[in-house]
Amino acid sequence: MTITNIKLSMNTKDKKVLIIDDDGKNIFALTAVLKAYRYSCVSAYSAADGLNLLAVIPDIGIVLMDMMMPEMDGYTAIPKIRQNKNFGQIPVIAVTAQAMPGDKERCLDAGADDYISKPVDVDKLLAILKAHLK
Repeated sequence: MTITNIKLSMNTKDKKVLIIDDDGKNIFALTAVLKAYRYSCVSAYSAADGLNLLAVIPDIGIVLMDMMMPEMDGYTAIPKIRQNKNFGQIPVIAVTAQAMPGDKERCLDAGADDYISKPVDVDKLLAILKAHLK
């Protein structure tokens, strides 16, 4: 299996944060912020690559999922994560620029454990990570 377009930042937290986003600037920004707080991050530029990473990296503790991506969006990817017996229990946080009434509920209905809108409020993101990473 070949996995393309992935980056790994090693830090001191036990569980890795998987960032799935088709925009490299978003991945860069999230990784930089999380690295400053000593989180270890793995990233993928597509939902398909993210699903592959979940299958091969056993210490992913949480997923930050962009909801609007080409080919496979977060609304399709999250149910695929939930259906997998090996990693279906991993918390998935919807990260989206969609902040209209009903968007949060749509993300949660797709299987997300929580929701944060872009631009990301760092304090809120850190609180969400603390609440869901065990």
